Amino acid sequence: MEYRQLGNSDLQVSSVCLGTMTFGRQNTEAEGHAQLDAAFAHGVNFIDAAEMYPVPAQAETYGATESIVGSWLKGRARDKVVLATKVAGPARGMGWIRGGPQAMDGDNIRAALEGSLRRLGTDYVDLYQLHWPARNQPMFGQWRFDPAAERPATPIREQLEVLGELVKEGKIRYVGLSNEHPWGVMEFLRIADELGLPRVATIQNAYNLLNRVFEQGLSEVCFREKISLLPYSVLAFGHLTGKYLDNPGASGRISLFPSFGQRYDKPNVRPAVAAYVELARQHGLTATELAIAFVVAQPLVGSTILGATSVAQLEANLRAAERVLPEAVLAGIDAIHLQFTNPAP
Repeated sequence: MEYRQLGNSDLQVSSVCLGTMTFGRQNTEAEGHAQLDAAFAHGVNFIDAAEMYPVPAQAETYGATESIVGSWLKGRARDKVVLATKVAGPARGMGWIRGGPQAMDGDNIRAALEGSLRRLGTDYVDLYQLHWPARNQPMFGQWRFDPAAERPATPIREQLEVLGELVKEGKIRYVGLSNEHPWGVMEFLRIADELGLPRVATIQNAYNLLNRVFEQGLSEVCFREKISLLPYSVLAFGHLTGKYLDNPGASGRISLFPSFGQRYDKPNVRPAVAAYVELARQHGLTATELAIAFVVAQPLVGSTILGATSVAQLEANLRAAERVLPEAVLAGIDAIHLQFTNPAP
């Protein structure tokens, strides 16, 4: 397993991070523990969770993922685990989370973190991430900014100030963003530098062969400001395995939870997937190996988040992360990307 430094932090993390958003809904506690055991036996030392997990989010399972991770952590050396979680932002219709939440203000961030620490059974998290911007932004498959959707939002300064207090209190070590955009990242950095508040160390955004939007603006920001990308959805909810090409009803999150399909229900997704699957076949790779190995090798990636619903699937994904793609394969990927550019942003 390769280990990398996360952004401007002193965190050394495995090049693969275990995503846990299935724990508590698609996976039982025992199954979650089995995945954690398998990942750490493989050299993984990095876990990513969130207060709203598992997904799809619902009141009945709110916080279950963190509780499962927390029960696994009991009796283990805390300093051997790099633990990340996230605070849910406003305007996503989850009324069971702090009454909305209506804001990303100090009270909400503190309440969210205290709940996460209690469920995780720890007194600090290594990386605390804002799950999505408090302000109006296109997210989760929306593909353009809509000025008419403006709404009141907690100022970035206020968000950073409470995060700075929590760092001083020792409850979080580093700060990260998720589902952010270039303006937001630069504003967080500007305010942090002006006021001596914590600098962003990471950004967790969707990044895969169908969605390389990160490369258009965020990549330069992250390179120059020493921020690591934590890519999620590297298999595009299973599309990049190719399993839905011949069997639209194949077992997976898209068939279990049809609302997930909206992000990928766009005209060029299917032909792009077919092209990547054929490229993999021509070079003796599985489509999964092609998709995962491409993301892991990108220069600004700190750790690639891989999720699974079984140990067998997880182990296959971990093996895929170790593949090195030849130049001919990389050239083929770029050719397909130029033909079907970001069909699922």
